[in-house]
Amino acid sequence: MNPSRRQKRVASLIKEELSRLLIEEIQDFFSGLITVTRVEMTADLKTAHIYLSIYGTEQKETVFELLDKKKGFLRKSIASKVKLKYNPMFIFSADPSPEYQSRIDQLLDEIKKK
Repeated sequence: MNPSRRQKRVASLIKEELSRLLIEEIQDFFSGLITVTRVEMTADLKTAHIYLSIYGTEQKETVFELLDKKKGFLRKSIASKVKLKYNPMFIFSADPSPEYQSRIDQLLDEIKKK
C-alpha cells in the first residue's frame, strides 16, 4: 500500500529533525557517521520505522543500543519541534540498501566479464 501524502510529510519532518539531533547529540559518543536514509510511518502515524546507515565504525550494534537508550530523549526532542497529535514510537533498523546495491554492482560486473 502506498503511503498517503500526510505520512510522507510527517516522515520527512521526522527525518529532517532526527538527522539534526543525531549530529548534535548522539554523534559525539563514537567516531562514526550516522545517516538517516529513510523514515516510514504507519497509517495511524503512531510508529516510525527509521532506517539508518552507519559508517566509520565497526560497533554498529553498540550504536543501535545507544539509540535504544536515547529513544525517550529523541522522541521528546522531536515532539517539541514537530507538532503532532501523537508522538510516534521509533523503531531503528539498519538500512539494507548499501549491501543490496553492492550486490547488484557485483552481479553486473560478472555479466560484463562474461
